Amino acid sequence: MRLIENTARDTRLSIRLADSEADVRAAQALRYQVFFRDMGAAPGSGASGLDIDPYDRFCDHLLVEETGADGARVVGTYRLLRQSVAHHHGGFYSASEYDLAPLEAHAARHGGELLELGRSCVAPEYRDTATIQLLWRGIGDYLAQRSIGHMFGCASFPGTDPDVHAAALAYLHHNHLAPQDRRVSAHARHFTDMARLSIGGYDPKAAWRALPPLIKGYLRVGAMVGSGAFIDRQFNTIDVFMMMPVDAIAARYAKRFGAAA
Repeated sequence: MRLIENTARDTRLSIRLADSEADVRAAQALRYQVFFRDMGAAPGSGASGLDIDPYDRFCDHLLVEETGADGARVVGTYRLLRQSVAHHHGGFYSASEYDLAPLEAHAARHGGELLELGRSCVAPEYRDTATIQLLWRGIGDYLAQRSIGHMFGCASFPGTDPDVHAAALAYLHHNHLAPQDRRVSAHARHFTDMARLSIGGYDPKAAWRALPPLIKGYLRVGAMVGSGAFIDRQFNTIDVFMMMPVDAIAARYAKRFGAAA
């Protein structure tokens, strides 16, 4: 993939898939910095200074690198898990939070492989348009090389109190809920109602503004949400399930996904 200039910092950013254990460790180190140090995730798998879980061994890892005088360092990452790979390694990560059966059944009927997006993070000083667009380009290149029907994954609100995000959660439920034939739901034992506020009980414009940037980005490319939120106490987040049918991505964003960088 081509190297693009980030003239605001007089550095160069590039994107590629990890191809060594050292690459994966660099992604894990960035994830530890963001999830454990910045977001307050509870110590556990990240106690070593790396955010490690069993899925890392067989996922693809998308890396945004900054190349400077001291070499390259990873400043952004996404973890990608294809359905064909997941089925040989115990399933998808999201299955621990949500019942994926409706989405998997829909994929079986209509064709196209499922792709799970996860462990997304960007170093604080690189959270700008250039880095985010580069991540989208990398995903677009990945899609172009594989027959992906739906992308999905969990996106998060900070903290574990759903009342703090009641309006934003209700907005997602009332305006972006997936059709019944592919609507996944949080497992009953963890199900947190997103529709705590009814239509008319919140300001939709204020609720939109309160959405995390990543969730707004997903919605702008045609994403839909599953039913119920999941409170992830280890990572100090409230997760919502996001799914994006590749053939229904909003036309104004199709070039971003479809053009191989």
